[in-house]
Amino acid sequence: MKQLKIANIPGDGIGTEVVAAATEILKTVSDIHGGLSFEFTDFPWNCRYYLEHGAMMPEDGMNQLSQFDGIFLGAVGDPNLVPDHISLWGLLIKIRREFEQSINLRPAKVIKGIRSPLLNPKDFDIMVVRENSEGEYSSIGGKMYQGDDEIAIQNAVFSRKATERAMRFAFDLAKKRNSRVTSATKSNGIVYSMPFWDSVFEDVAKDYPGIQTDSQHIDALAAFFVTQPDRFDVIVASNLFGDILTDLGAAIMGSIGIAPAANINVNGKYPSMFEPVHGSAPDIAGKGLANPIGQIWTAKMMLDHFGEEELGRVLLDTVESVTSDGFLTRDIGGRHSTKDVTDEIIARLKKK
Repeated sequence: MKQLKIANIPGDGIGTEVVAAATEILKTVSDIHGGLSFEFTDFPWNCRYYLEHGAMMPEDGMNQLSQFDGIFLGAVGDPNLVPDHISLWGLLIKIRREFEQSINLRPAKVIKGIRSPLLNPKDFDIMVVRENSEGEYSSIGGKMYQGDDEIAIQNAVFSRKATERAMRFAFDLAKKRNSRVTSATKSNGIVYSMPFWDSVFEDVAKDYPGIQTDSQHIDALAAFFVTQPDRFDVIVASNLFGDILTDLGAAIMGSIGIAPAANINVNGKYPSMFEPVHGSAPDIAGKGLANPIGQIWTAKMMLDHFGEEELGRVLLDTVESVTSDGFLTRDIGGRHSTKDVTDEIIARLKKK
């Protein structure tokens, strides 16, 4: 039997609700599949933990997490308690960086029963591969002077190693899908890093002659997400561009509450981390209004990562059967609670 040790970090706000829901669903999935079991351990690391301890996790927190096969994260942040730059860099980004989770993977597709704001979405199915370790989100820079002379400098860092790693991941993924890779660039405006990005993309593409490629400036690409999303298969993007595109991808799906993400460690040295795209939404926390689908779809991505792709397909198909029958939370036009949607998915999984 395959046994997977998963570290649950529910985090803040609705994170506690959606992680609990998705954990129950994963337990149901493992009951259906006799050869798979999960062992979950909860960690109470969030903004309230910070107020009590002065840190988002204990000093040995990373060592504790390194003992697990995967990390299942809910949502981090509550600006009413702790500034976002402290909560994010103390937990989410700390885990991403120190565990070398260099790939951020986010899908966007039409989900049956959930209305896209696009007039004609044409069944788009996009996977964005975001470089997750450097780029525009480097921690290199600083501030100097005061008043009218104050200066802030933020350095973007692009290494060939990390850029090529993200691109090869995208090309390998495209071979399993529809054999198309689009590069997000802005080489007509950013004069050093983006021409470098384009050059690496051209070099990598030579090793994948069966993959169709194109390169799009990020402003045009964002427009095409709205006007022609069905033209894309796999998109590879820098840290900032990928972040923006995937939030737009969630929007054209119908709600950020349904969007999943995976932070992948590609060398197997450390665990990967799986999280929904949405935030902690403290305004609706504890009210049973949270949409659990983003976290549940994230669970599907975790199943895929561990080689259980058929179980992942069954889970997402079950979610779509539920949404197509109108079991929707309020953010996507329904009237059902977090528990209603979760219970219905579990009931249908048990019938598989």
